[in-house]
Amino acid sequence: MRPSFSTSGVVDLSALKKPAPAAGGAAGSAAGSPGDDPAPATGASAYVIDVSEADFQAEVLDRSLQVPVVLDLWAEWCEPCKQLSPVLERLAEEFGGRFVLAKVDTDANQRLAQMLRVQGIPAVKAVVQGQLVGEFTGAQPEPQVRAWLTDLITMAETEFGMAGPDDAAPLPTPPLDPLLEAAYTALESDDLDGAAQALQNLLSDQPAHAEAKAMLAQVDLLRRTADVDPTAVLAAAQAAPDDIEAQCKAADVLLASGRAEDAVALLLDAVRASSGTDRDRARLLLIEYFELLGPEHPAVPKARQRLAALLF
Repeated sequence: MRPSFSTSGVVDLSALKKPAPAAGGAAGSAAGSPGDDPAPATGASAYVIDVSEADFQAEVLDRSLQVPVVLDLWAEWCEPCKQLSPVLERLAEEFGGRFVLAKVDTDANQRLAQMLRVQGIPAVKAVVQGQLVGEFTGAQPEPQVRAWLTDLITMAETEFGMAGPDDAAPLPTPPLDPLLEAAYTALESDDLDGAAQALQNLLSDQPAHAEAKAMLAQVDLLRRTADVDPTAVLAAAQAAPDDIEAQCKAADVLLASGRAEDAVALLLDAVRASSGTDRDRARLLLIEYFELLGPEHPAVPKARQRLAALLF
């Protein structure tokens, strides 16, 4: 599942900071002075580093004041880790400095893993300005990981005011899902059935895919209104107010012509005036309209409230 990011409920990682060493002590010489650069990372890239408990403060907490740090908590024996880690490393290169990937071997750093409350691996945690702001567990598909990282960077910039490095690459444009791309290609050639099939295949694999759901609702609307006479359909609905199919067809025509408020109002009236299967028919079509229009459309919030009042 793709998580969202918010400053509400963030976890402060300050407990992981080491106490300041006594002046002149051995710990002080090992940590270095505040102006020193962190020790060189052992990763193969400037954007991918290996981190242990010893350098967690410098490489994660301190670094996260300047750029988001993504923790990849893994172990050698973990097969899903071997699937996820290369994806994270590749995306760290692709994002070109917009975040740093810090890899933590949980077997070699068990105390650190406990302090980070790792429940299972692979575990991925995002740290911004010393605070844990988002996480997920398990090997996720690359598109979901890419979207998660994009959300992280956007949140760091908008909510924390964190600007990326001067030479940072712009946020990469996520590639379209192949099935979504197939749907757009079908639409360009007016193949509504082909577009619907591609979208249905995508939704069978990702039922919560918001763009695919809204797009399928729009394609289905186009299919239903492709060969109708709008004037005749509206006249038939006016002549038969108790005919639920006539009302639904009229609502389709209104919506397809850009009259969303009128279409929604007509279906709400149909829900109010009907019962049983007729009411379900109007209700389900109205919910489809909500998907198509999206929650930001001015007609949707009030219509949802009125529908709930009519049903309950």
